[in-house]
Amino acid sequence: MAEKPNPFMNFDPTKMFKDFDPSKMFKDFDLAKMAQEFKMNGAPNVDMQAVVASQKRNMEALTAANQLAAEGFQALAKRQGEIVRSTIEETTKMMKELMGQGSPEDKATRQTDFAKEAFERGISHSRELVEMMAKAQGEALDVINKRVAESLEELKGMIRKRAA
Repeated sequence: MAEKPNPFMNFDPTKMFKDFDPSKMFKDFDLAKMAQEFKMNGAPNVDMQAVVASQKRNMEALTAANQLAAEGFQALAKRQGEIVRSTIEETTKMMKELMGQGSPEDKATRQTDFAKEAFERGISHSRELVEMMAKAQGEALDVINKRVAESLEELKGMIRKRAA
């Protein structure tokens, strides 16, 4: 009997994101142009260059956070694919063993052992994937948190300048 090829063995989830480039997300965004169109440059006591520079840094931080999130998601998808492949291989191997010779008691014992090992691997893989996701989210949020703190300091500086 010929074996059927496994359709999941050649799956590569990283190919889903090969053309994704978060740095291009805001390439057409021009706050300075928008400010001129809305005639904000003439507003009293508002340093539009500082506002534009601050917003540019905000967009750069958002782009960096998106890049980190995308990279984390790619790594997570790749690892999930590896887990699926190995699970299918292990299940196939176990099914062949169970179909082989042996008493029903031996087969039941092996099946129970396999189920226990599969459960333990599943828990381990789940923990690993959750940790990967938390790490990716944490790195992206760190970029955003840092920029929010900087932005608030910049705003305080603008307010102090205006008050002076």
